[in-house]
Amino acid sequence: MEDYNKVIESLGVRYIKAKNLVLQQPFTVRNSYDVGNNLILLHKGRITFGEEEQVVEEGEMLFIPGGRATKVNYGESAGKVITNDDLISNKDKFFHSNSDLDLIGDAEESHSFVSFEAKVFDSVNFFASLDVPAFLISNNSKLGNLIIKVVEESLQELPGRERLITIYTENIVVEIVRYILKNKMFVEQLATNSTYFKDPRLIDLFNYIKENIGGDLSNKVLSNVANVSEDYVGQYFKMLTGINPQDYIEYQRMERAVFLLRTTKKSIRDIGKEVGYKDTAYFCRRFKMMFGIPAGKMRRRESAMNI
Repeated sequence: MEDYNKVIESLGVRYIKAKNLVLQQPFTVRNSYDVGNNLILLHKGRITFGEEEQVVEEGEMLFIPGGRATKVNYGESAGKVITNDDLISNKDKFFHSNSDLDLIGDAEESHSFVSFEAKVFDSVNFFASLDVPAFLISNNSKLGNLIIKVVEESLQELPGRERLITIYTENIVVEIVRYILKNKMFVEQLATNSTYFKDPRLIDLFNYIKENIGGDLSNKVLSNVANVSEDYVGQYFKMLTGINPQDYIEYQRMERAVFLLRTTKKSIRDIGKEVGYKDTAYFCRRFKMMFGIPAGKMRRRESAMNI
């Protein structure tokens, strides 16, 4: 239990957004994907997910870890099959965003969701690092109420709004981890994650990668940081994290690129260079391969999502 407390204490949580959405027409997105983690509370209607189309009952929650593409169906009847790119570009055709506090949870075919980051030592995406699929959360009214509180606060310009949203979002993360532990889900993956806190050399690597994301992060450089041989550093990193160091570095670079696309007016060329890609064309190819959407469209993602 001590290791899991360390996991929770080390998590840096950042709220991204929250909404109450009403379905306009049934549809299936075959590769629903987001950098942030998404927790969806179904109020009324029908949602299924995964290739086996597991049903989310009213009052239950669907958790989709960040970076995990998942097939999701919204609506009682079979509808149009679209890509994640289609959904981002045309979301107002499929959902209406409700801003009336009194109507949250009342509309037919409606759900609320909260999107957030949860990073170990502000470096590793915790839920993504578990490498687990989307999963169902049942019989947890406390977690459902927290989602509604975040949505309600996000819709109001009241004093202390940001503070409460932060507190509620942190509570959501704790409740998800508790749910995983209580139901003995992903035990092996959680045990692996606890190793993050047993070897300070790994933390040094995380911090170095974060601080030098646009620089030379070859295995030779990493081996010097961790004080292990160049031949061993890849095996060492993967043994403790379950991921190849260069794959981890690329994910961190792309995450940083998404942040810059959303928050700055820098050109795609400059952003690519800033996160370590000298060849803009290669950066764009890798970006689309990872996110399923061109970098230029990602820049318009926030306005398209905020319907």
